[in-house]
Amino acid sequence: MSDNTFKSVVNKEILAPLLKAMHDFEEHQVKSLLMDLMAEQSIAHMCFPFNDVKGPCAFYDTCYAPLLLAMPDLERRDLIVMSGITEQGQEWVGCAGHYLGTFVAPWLDIAPTGHICHMRFHEFFRFEEGKIVEIQAIWDISEVMLQANAWPLCPSLGWEGFIPGPASQDGLNISNTYEDQGDKTVQHVVDMLNHLILHPKQGGPEVMQLERFWHPKMNWYGPAGIGSARGIEGFRNWHQIPFLNAMPDRGTDDDKLKFHFFGEGQYAAVTGWPNMKQTITHGGWLGIAPSGQHITLRSLDFWRLDGALIRENWVLVDLLDVYNQVGINVFSRLRELNKARTI
Repeated sequence: MSDNTFKSVVNKEILAPLLKAMHDFEEHQVKSLLMDLMAEQSIAHMCFPFNDVKGPCAFYDTCYAPLLLAMPDLERRDLIVMSGITEQGQEWVGCAGHYLGTFVAPWLDIAPTGHICHMRFHEFFRFEEGKIVEIQAIWDISEVMLQANAWPLCPSLGWEGFIPGPASQDGLNISNTYEDQGDKTVQHVVDMLNHLILHPKQGGPEVMQLERFWHPKMNWYGPAGIGSARGIEGFRNWHQIPFLNAMPDRGTDDDKLKFHFFGEGQYAAVTGWPNMKQTITHGGWLGIAPSGQHITLRSLDFWRLDGALIRENWVLVDLLDVYNQVGINVFSRLRELNKARTI
């Protein structure tokens, strides 16, 4: 076992007690473990409206405590837990799953439903010397709004519903079957992304060579507000075409961004905060007017290869942050909806 593989395994083992405690979400135990695992000067880069939170105590009080009040029977269900070392030598553990609970009290001005509620998460933890020093996390808050029948903006083009874990059923038991498997998985994903940005500036859809990288039965699991799609045609129709029509300069500023790719087994993940910069020059995406405004996007992604092709891709984009950048206050519109409700 190489030193990098050993570090990756150890970091998953260090994180495991916290993930287990969050399954039944006993408040004092979760808070105690966060205090133990997170460095005192750690920072959590959270999705909008939380944004940056410094230190474990503030992280719990800002993010988890209000969620637990809204869903007192809260539980965490991880579907993917993977780790790896980036090209820059950073140690990351990436987790994907759902928070579940009975939604009985308002949260972020979203009216409770009294029913089971699920909220997808992608959470990345960076380790140094056995301590969490950085968290990057996107919670699909839009998904909660939809379940409360309170999505105040443009409807999704894709399918909305409960997002499954890996079809291979191995998301909690990921390991390299040979020494450089994770690195090869990452390289396949990087090559795919490099071909994606060739379109539209260097030609039509054919320059992306999608069939070279994606399985014909691929699933693309997007965030609420965009939705999910199946197959290359579904991916293009319900996400890529409206996305590129609105922002055709996608990829031109990538040299100014920092990407952190890591892989384990047949899985790869990427983080960056942000990891996209582009300009809204045309309409058709998320109901946003073509203001010519330059925006950044936060996206946390997982890919799973089936053989030599990408079969599944879990994508969370901080859409509420995008709306905030263009001056649309989603939560203000949500409060307008609440005027006709008894909370």
